[in-house]
Amino acid sequence: MPSPTRYAHGASPPRQRGRTAMADPHRTEPHRSAHVDTFAREHLPPPDQWPELRFDLPELRYPARLNCAAELLTGPPDDRPVFRTASGDTWSYGGLRARVDRLAHLLTGDLGVVPGNRVLLRGPTTPWLAACWLAVLKAGAVAVTVLAQQRPHELRAVCEIARVRHALCDVRAVDDLAGAEIPGLRITTYGGDGPGDLLARAEAGTAPHVPYPAVDTAADDVALIAFTSGTTGRPKGCVHFHRDVLAVADTFSRHVLKPRADDLFAGSPPLGFTFGLGGLVIFPMRAGASALLLEQAGPRQLLPAVAEHRVSVLFTAPTAYRAMLDDLDAYDLTSLRRCVSAGENLPAATWHAWQEGTGLRIINGIGATELLHIFVSAADGDIRPGTTGVPVPGWQARVQDEHGAPVPDGEPGLLAVRGPVGCRYLADPRQREYVRDGWNITGDTYVRRPDGYFRYVARADDMIISAGYNIAGPEVEDALLRHPDVVEAAVVGRPDPARGQAVVAHAVLKEGAERDPDALRAFLRAELAPYKCPREIVFLDALPRTATGKLQRYRLLAPPGPAPGSAPGPRCDQA
Repeated sequence: MPSPTRYAHGASPPRQRGRTAMADPHRTEPHRSAHVDTFAREHLPPPDQWPELRFDLPELRYPARLNCAAELLTGPPDDRPVFRTASGDTWSYGGLRARVDRLAHLLTGDLGVVPGNRVLLRGPTTPWLAACWLAVLKAGAVAVTVLAQQRPHELRAVCEIARVRHALCDVRAVDDLAGAEIPGLRITTYGGDGPGDLLARAEAGTAPHVPYPAVDTAADDVALIAFTSGTTGRPKGCVHFHRDVLAVADTFSRHVLKPRADDLFAGSPPLGFTFGLGGLVIFPMRAGASALLLEQAGPRQLLPAVAEHRVSVLFTAPTAYRAMLDDLDAYDLTSLRRCVSAGENLPAATWHAWQEGTGLRIINGIGATELLHIFVSAADGDIRPGTTGVPVPGWQARVQDEHGAPVPDGEPGLLAVRGPVGCRYLADPRQREYVRDGWNITGDTYVRRPDGYFRYVARADDMIISAGYNIAGPEVEDALLRHPDVVEAAVVGRPDPARGQAVVAHAVLKEGAERDPDALRAFLRAELAPYKCPREIVFLDALPRTATGKLQRYRLLAPPGPAPGSAPGPRCDQA
């Protein structure tokens, strides 16, 4: 069997689709860009710092000219639902197409947006935010979707890095954006009642009610810049092309999730988080399905929404699955057939508890903003609880040492992946850290088992080394979560003069549970090797998290003040 064809750097592979112009598999320079504003292309990393891109599946061989928004909008009948809201509003594909066209006319007419301009998008998760995102891409501009919770200094950093000059903002989220006082930024609000409101102009007919011809973008024109949510440090702008948007749907969604046209998607991640962008817009639209877009989507809102609207595909984080366990019997969840978890490691205890309570096997996965979505996962009978899974079709993964050499199965090392999407930071020297020898190095420590499954160990920079022992915090967290009173857990290594690092556990308990560190230590003695047991247990009301729900471990490293029930003490073997 011949080896798969490889395509370096900006080249797009051929696609057998009638007389559509095919990409030349041997070219290494980008195709003719439709962008007038070429800033994003000019600030990509140099070609020798790109990962190796692979297009091993036939469905990944896209034509040289491709507009992903036009592709997502094409196909389903006009009357098929695409977006629903908690209040009962329903948008059809035909209605969405009309609104996107009117928005694109307004963008390129009244607002003066030209292909390649970066357009900031900010607001709660609504059909209008999704429509604005599609309109920006259809008009050939570059979408920069941020979180509604981000503060002025964070918004300033994003606009400075991406040179943003246009913003479409939900009127309810405009204060922080306006307060950021970003030089040269033109803010257009939507969802208000003023005559200049974007939606009022689109609905009232000031925009042409005629189809908007999609800008003839190249498959490797920049479509979006997604900023890392990061727990600390300056955010990194991850640049993704039009073909990348379709590639994540044509790999994970098509081959692992396997959605149906009658599916209704829902979930907690916002559209400024690529986990949410894929799960709530790209994947359902690529399948001709629909999505329930919830402005409030915490654990307390998800189960009622699933029951009321008959959601069949659910996307959320491990913490939310854990938090919903106690309320499963209160709602009719029989419509659910797919549950996807990403954003953090899924503890085996949470997987088993959810399966016992619902009969559903959570599809675990690891993704990254740098790679747009999930690249290691497994579904149905292929799931092995306690592992992340295997490389998604179209992707390759391996575990290697710090020098880039593969390590034997069973030994921990750095997770390295490559596929049709790769890391391209916007004008950021950290590109050399993430991409090494053609592989994307995710920053996670993994073990590859002899059966080919990948098991998460820890973030590479979160391994705890105590008295010469290597201790993975997530393993200790998983043990804590097996205690019936523990709702959330986080384990860090705090500097210790005698041991190098001391294992410190932070636990959030069920309401009303007694904060008894000695009882928790006694439980852990039966679950862990003695050297892995925490030397200190701290009880918290909540764990510190980013706006996207990622744990901020660095905030747990400083010694805490006195807290009720918190107590330092000997390790489990010394108690």
